[in-house]
Amino acid sequence: MSGQIDLLHAPQRFGSFAELEAALLNLTGDPLEAEGGRIVIYRGNPAARLMIVGEAPGAEEDRLGQPFVGKSGKLLDAILQSVGFDPAADIFVTNSAFRRPHDNRKPTTEEIEWYRPWLMEIIRVIDPVIILLTGAVALQSVLDERRGITKVRGDWFALDGRKVMPIFHPAYLLRNPSSAEGSPKRLMWGDVQEVRRVFDALD
Repeated sequence: MSGQIDLLHAPQRFGSFAELEAALLNLTGDPLEAEGGRIVIYRGNPAARLMIVGEAPGAEEDRLGQPFVGKSGKLLDAILQSVGFDPAADIFVTNSAFRRPHDNRKPTTEEIEWYRPWLMEIIRVIDPVIILLTGAVALQSVLDERRGITKVRGDWFALDGRKVMPIFHPAYLLRNPSSAEGSPKRLMWGDVQEVRRVFDALD
């Protein structure tokens, strides 16, 4: 992990996801509380073996109380469905920060560090086999990796016995719509095919 975890803000170890979710929904004193957003924890299936970690809630996510439900989320679901994953049944989706930063800005390093112990407890409790990190914030939040997302996307990393792959954030694909050879969209297609291959090979 990069940096030091603030043990004053580290959560207890929870016996179930329901207990962890309840604690998060009652979270106070976190660095984004003053910006007025609601706590947004997850969507999908808590029993899923595949987890996706995003950045932070946006306006639509804050309104609906679920991550990745705007344009980026719709594209993410389409990408997953293209290789046979059911977003509702096969995937657990969460974020690196659990409230919306003002004006949808990128969470600061300090904010990422504050929420990280909660994210790591989610990972421990959900216990996925594969984790996909969408974009630079998720990469910073989960892995001790100084290289940027363009350098490491599509590579496999290990985290406590789990397989972890950084991938492009779908918002980046929306800004780069070309499907030409070597384009972000084409690279993403190869990455999700690899994820499907590894997932199918799991015991």
